[in-house]
Amino acid sequence: MDDLTHINDEGRARMVDVGGKPAGHRMARAHARVRMRPETAELIGTGGMRKGDVLAIAQVAGIMAAKRTSELIPLCHPIALTACDISFSLGEDRVEIESCVRCMGETGVEMEALVAAGTAALTVYDMCKAVQRDIEIDQIFLLEKDGGASGRFMREGL
Repeated sequence: MDDLTHINDEGRARMVDVGGKPAGHRMARAHARVRMRPETAELIGTGGMRKGDVLAIAQVAGIMAAKRTSELIPLCHPIALTACDISFSLGEDRVEIESCVRCMGETGVEMEALVAAGTAALTVYDMCKAVQRDIEIDQIFLLEKDGGASGRFMREGL
């Protein structure tokens, strides 16, 4: 026998087996905020960024990211999404982002919603960094989820 020690798989990372779960309608909404100077927000609102329409590009990026979440987050299941929407509210010094993701499946879409909102926020930064490097991305969180054995979750205090 050699000097290798066998370590069992208890406590090691693994995908959760969702094969026995019933398929159902799943939905999740997530939020992200991008804080910036008012001049930067004004450029976004007036279409003055050199790279183009910031919110249109961020919307496409968020949707693309939601569809590829299982490639980014190691233990996420690949999910066939039935819908993904990214919406924006432009404030004087910020962009508020909300993603809403839906599927018909055995597992939820919380990670897809969070990845969509976060990627949209990162894209806003990328599109605006030429005019402001100290943009801040914060408040990435789950707003709501519905479906599955755990039922409905609604973030309180909003």
